[in-house]
Amino acid sequence: MFYLNRKLEERNLPDVLVSDNAAVIDDPKMWDSRRDEIIKMLSNEVYGFSPPAPSKIDTTILKKDDNAFAGKAVHSVIKIKFDTPKGQCSFPINLIISKDIHKAPLFLHIAFRADIPDRYFPVEEVIDQGFATASFCYEDITADKDDSFTSGLAKMYKEGERKPNDWGKISMWAWAAQRVMDYIETLEEIDKERVAVVGHSRLGKTALWCAAQDERFFMAISNESGCSGAAISRGKKGERIKDIINQFGYWFCDNYRKYMDNEENMPFDQHFLLSAIVPRYVYVASAQEDEWADPESEFLSCLAASRVFELFGLKGLITQDQLPEVGAKLHEGHIGYHLRKGTHYLSRYDWQCFMEYMRKKS
Repeated sequence: MFYLNRKLEERNLPDVLVSDNAAVIDDPKMWDSRRDEIIKMLSNEVYGFSPPAPSKIDTTILKKDDNAFAGKAVHSVIKIKFDTPKGQCSFPINLIISKDIHKAPLFLHIAFRADIPDRYFPVEEVIDQGFATASFCYEDITADKDDSFTSGLAKMYKEGERKPNDWGKISMWAWAAQRVMDYIETLEEIDKERVAVVGHSRLGKTALWCAAQDERFFMAISNESGCSGAAISRGKKGERIKDIINQFGYWFCDNYRKYMDNEENMPFDQHFLLSAIVPRYVYVASAQEDEWADPESEFLSCLAASRVFELFGLKGLITQDQLPEVGAKLHEGHIGYHLRKGTHYLSRYDWQCFMEYMRKKS
């Protein structure tokens, strides 16, 4: 791997296998404490600290179609409710389960819209391939705008002036996905050991952060999550931390601002985020023309995180010693990756790759 290792060396990345007190992590028994350090670091410096899970959730069925998709599936719309410091909060989810498959693996899609199906979410095709689906619209949690954290879930946890490490909206959307997982765990029809959380773009960042914090997820799937998601920040092309903070600073905690034009001084990089999911599965998808996300930096992040899988005697990203060509599908390791042609989009082809990989690893 001479060529790819040289590409990584050019990025001058911090070592994910060296602890905060400079101890070398060379035994898998040491990983849990290192992972805790990483989650704390990313919470404090990037995404903000999330509150504890509520003591319980309650659910109400709002609508149910027992003959959805030509009679093949049951489609339920369910309200998830829980208590917060300022009263009860709730949001709806879509749950679609095939009638023909018991204990189905499930894709939890953090979605841009509540529509079923949606241009980013070919639900019937996913159901026909033997999977169940759950999804929710991220703006049903809190608005995707700089509203001083006064909408939805953000308002229910707002306490005076924001502290530098208070949670941003990516953390809020990720926390909501964990509440959906609370509900999924009650469903006998679902294989709770095979739940993958999926997101595209900003919601790909969310999916990674969700699974990094919550070990109940079997797999995290990031589609073109780019800056502050799967892509390495040091030496990144396209969107940089300064760009994302200037436009979407409310996605993050305020501490993240100190790394604007200052990536080289971060004590972490985004391969830390992927590594926090080890030894579970990670899937990163890129698009050739998505220069803003930077496919090369996403790919190299997967390669850098592979060292942590190797600590467990597992293979992370299995690849030849070259950057991937368009059409590449790297599905053999604990990190899956593909590079498709085209632009920034969550396509049917992407979903087909996710399902192929999920079947192979289930």
